[in-house]
Amino acid sequence: MRYAQGGGLTDAGRAARERIRLQAVERFERREKNREIAAALRVSERSVQRWCRQWRERGEAGVLSKGSPGRPRLSEKQVAKLERELERGPLVHGWVDQRWTLARVKTLIGWLFHVSYTVEGTWRLLKRHGWSWQQPARRAIERDDDAVDLWKKEVWPRVRASRRPATDGSSSRTRPVSR
Repeated sequence: MRYAQGGGLTDAGRAARERIRLQAVERFERREKNREIAAALRVSERSVQRWCRQWRERGEAGVLSKGSPGRPRLSEKQVAKLERELERGPLVHGWVDQRWTLARVKTLIGWLFHVSYTVEGTWRLLKRHGWSWQQPARRAIERDDDAVDLWKKEVWPRVRASRRPATDGSSSRTRPVSR
């Protein structure tokens, strides 16, 4: 089964799936056919075959839930320390400006706790603990509006210009225009 983007099963969903697998085990013990089990439990035959193999190899423990695959790698104490370090700012940790990027936070987590997160995993961790992306409330002091206007008027039209001339030609790229 495919899950929604970034999803998986909740604890309740995992428990419900486990109950279905345990019902399948009861039916394996009664020697019912896989097709009948699949129809009764409204699952695919392939899933029933896989569960049966796991049950034969490891018994009932083979079909039990393994738990959440995405359990947090940082304890609450570590998350509190991370938040304190984030509040100190990027300059304290060796970056040249005051922007926390996800890549920087990911690197900081590695330095502090020797734990590797992906950039997406870092975002989820921050979001889960109340952090959000930020955008400056006002423009930078260094901004030169005259230079921006000049760039828009002179440079942008050249950058935006078409790469191919607007002349009649052949639809074939290998043959010249025939006249």
